Amino acid sequence: MPRFAKDRVNPILAKERAKATFDPEQITFLLDGGDFLTKKRRDMEEIACNDKNLTEAKDYHFLSRPEKYNEAVRKAGHYIRMLKEKSLENRADAYFYGNLVFPNETAPIGLHSGMFIPTLEAQCNAEQKDKWLPKAFNYEIIGTYAQTELGHGTNVRGLETMATYDPKTEEFILHSPTLTSIKWWPGGLGKTCNCAIIMALLYTRGECQGIHGFLVQLRDLKTHQPLPGITVGDIGPKFGFDTIDNGFLRFDHFRVPRENMLMKNAQVLKDGTYVKPKLEKHAYGAMIFIRAMVVLDQAARGLAQAVTIAIRYSCVRHQSELKPGEPEPQILEYKTQQYKLFPQLASAYAFWFAGLKMRETYFMLNYEIQQGNTESLPELHATSSGIKAYSSNGAMSGIELCRLSCGGHGYSHASGIPKIYVQTTAACTYEGENTVLFLQTAKYLMKAYQQAKQQKSSLSGSVAYLSEVTNNRSKVSSGPLSVEDVLDAYKHRAARLVAKACEKYTKLQGKGREAYEAWNQTSIEFVAAAQAHCQVYVVQAFIEKISNVSDADALGVLHALFELYATFGISTNAADFLADGYLSAQQLQIVDDRILDLLAKIRPNAVALVDSFDFTDRLLGSVLGRYDGNVYENLYKWAAQSPLNAKEVHDSYRFLKPQSKL
Repeated sequence: MPRFAKDRVNPILAKERAKATFDPEQITFLLDGGDFLTKKRRDMEEIACNDKNLTEAKDYHFLSRPEKYNEAVRKAGHYIRMLKEKSLENRADAYFYGNLVFPNETAPIGLHSGMFIPTLEAQCNAEQKDKWLPKAFNYEIIGTYAQTELGHGTNVRGLETMATYDPKTEEFILHSPTLTSIKWWPGGLGKTCNCAIIMALLYTRGECQGIHGFLVQLRDLKTHQPLPGITVGDIGPKFGFDTIDNGFLRFDHFRVPRENMLMKNAQVLKDGTYVKPKLEKHAYGAMIFIRAMVVLDQAARGLAQAVTIAIRYSCVRHQSELKPGEPEPQILEYKTQQYKLFPQLASAYAFWFAGLKMRETYFMLNYEIQQGNTESLPELHATSSGIKAYSSNGAMSGIELCRLSCGGHGYSHASGIPKIYVQTTAACTYEGENTVLFLQTAKYLMKAYQQAKQQKSSLSGSVAYLSEVTNNRSKVSSGPLSVEDVLDAYKHRAARLVAKACEKYTKLQGKGREAYEAWNQTSIEFVAAAQAHCQVYVVQAFIEKISNVSDADALGVLHALFELYATFGISTNAADFLADGYLSAQQLQIVDDRILDLLAKIRPNAVALVDSFDFTDRLLGSVLGRYDGNVYENLYKWAAQSPLNAKEVHDSYRFLKPQSKL
């Protein structure tokens, strides 16, 4: 099976692709980070698309939840064999191949490589790494990361699981003292993993030393039976994530050796003496890493897939009457359809570029932190929290709009969009509920604002604009908007909203309100400020990425996308720009008119722009969004596979069969 069905392309899509004013390959290289990585990805995808262990499986949508999990574990076993046989030479190969092993699915072993191993690498001392990492890389132990509890999620300080040190035996006693302390939600915990990193309250010598990590074996390595003192299982069906066994875990005075505490930073000596870490926040590195990766891997790619499906289908689908007496037009010819989809296309690119920047920032700042320089940690935490929240919120609403844009067929699993949606929307709550994350970003903004107001020094990084002097009136005029005018507008808006929230907070405290009460009363304003701050980051990331594009044709269409993202953001948040007179009503009308111009400019390149994402048909899993555009015949074939069609008369008919003879 090829990466795309290209044998007989629908003439409609062939005609659309012929309209393109640029070479899609040039943008594909940009999105991948270079032509070398594009080739590497395509090579791995080609292997996956021709792997009978993957391609001959029954359609995902016609399986029960137990069958989906069983199939996922089967594929995970095949993936592990590929790793051990050296068919996947490095982490990049494993990542690209794995994406098509589990297309828009969560692998039951996903947290093993996604959080378990990175946490061991970051928080173990040298001796612990030598002991555990080879076993983890060889899948002799398969682990997950257990932090969230039944009664506590984002609030890490509220965790209740206890790890009490016993100096007599040199062991930690792990215990779940309450119902709400049961670990709840960790992926792979229910039935797959035999080990976990447990985040628990450390008690030694009668004192609580806060949250620390422990490597805990949960199941017998031969029989896979839970060990005595451990109750573990699956939490049941969810909105999505049917392929993974999110689990619960309850400890009953379960003992682990002292050496199982992750001791790169903090330590407990044999006699129970607690040695404080030099760097207090090291334990949150894995969480920050996941938040940083969500932007690109979940938000950007999820929205990009949905808009690929919707735009291709909108070209194939003809409906209603635009010009009296003429044939039904493509629904993408309707301005209302363009107004729905093209801003989502622009947002997908914006989130993608922000994700690339976020990833680069994470690795750069994390290196500094590992070297002992923690000055950048607050910036990294605030940025990763806010951009994760902003992008996943935007992707969630954008994917739903793409589904609606496909009409009735978008509601069918054949469209592929429901599967993408449930996979992406989970990112709005895992690794921090988004409103809480915006408020964490806001706390950083408040500190930065106070620093800028005191004029102690010029700010740098993502908050540099708070100490910049900006115009009080926009320079926007007719015609294309300049990059400078757009960026100034977003900076002005963010700075004003940050100042508004901070000043309200200060006034409330001046009236005698306690800090916590003033914060709660100002939280809505702070969320708005954090969202505006995040949009500045995304706009800057878009500008930075396209500024390095040398191909003039590609640059032209990317600049149109950038301008659409920026103008649409101003239009939909018009009140923020009008409130202090920064924009006039006449200038806002110029922005709205420009949006219509940009819709027309992007229309000829719409299909080529989604082709540039270079998603395989296997990844999309969509009849509506197939590369070849042959929608209707394949939609009919797909429906015929429904298990309900196995018999002409279904067994359930006995419940409806007439009870009396005529």
